[in-house]
Amino acid sequence: MPWLGLIDKIDRSDVYVVLDTVQFERRGWQNRNYVAGEGGRQLLTVPVVQTARDERILDKQIDNTQKWRMKHHRALLNHSYRSAPYLDEYREDASRLYEQRWDHMAELSIATTHLLLEAFGIDTPVVRASRLGEFTGRKSELIAQVCNAVDADTLLSGDGARGYLDADLLKQHGVEVEWQDFEHPVYPQRSGGSDGFTSHLAAIDLLFNAGPASLELLRSARRPL
Repeated sequence: MPWLGLIDKIDRSDVYVVLDTVQFERRGWQNRNYVAGEGGRQLLTVPVVQTARDERILDKQIDNTQKWRMKHHRALLNHSYRSAPYLDEYREDASRLYEQRWDHMAELSIATTHLLLEAFGIDTPVVRASRLGEFTGRKSELIAQVCNAVDADTLLSGDGARGYLDADLLKQHGVEVEWQDFEHPVYPQRSGGSDGFTSHLAAIDLLFNAGPASLELLRSARRPL
């Protein structure tokens, strides 16, 4: 389940590339995220099969010996958001996601992203790096090659990359860098924390609480690029 910052980034972009050719991060955010929980938030994790440490995202398999789909389905629809005002509007789509068996983490991640984008009303094309060809670069060089593969002249980057993204190198490849500077919107939230609002949850939290107004709320919090 993508977080709200990713949905904001995709909405601002002409094309979104899923970088599925790089190493899967253990104990990272590629297979887990927070949703609303009692008095705050709850972490939902998709179990994965642990093999080689350098396994790529596109090759990462889900551990379906564990009943994670049932657990997530119940957590979202029967507990965390059972009283959310727009749950019923999206219940069928969310349920369908958990009725299907998923074998690879990348396919599930892309499916949850598509679910959120469609519900928000965002039509930005989503492509996988693994289907764009072979890339020999690493780190910023890899990002530059991916940008060139989709004829991008600008990369919209999250603020967390400021410390390691080589903007000068990308510029040499004809790619300018713009920084997202994401501002998290505050919205009426049925299951907030002790201060009444819990930020940085999966984007489905905004959807279940705000419904059709979700995209407008997301955009209204933005700083100008």
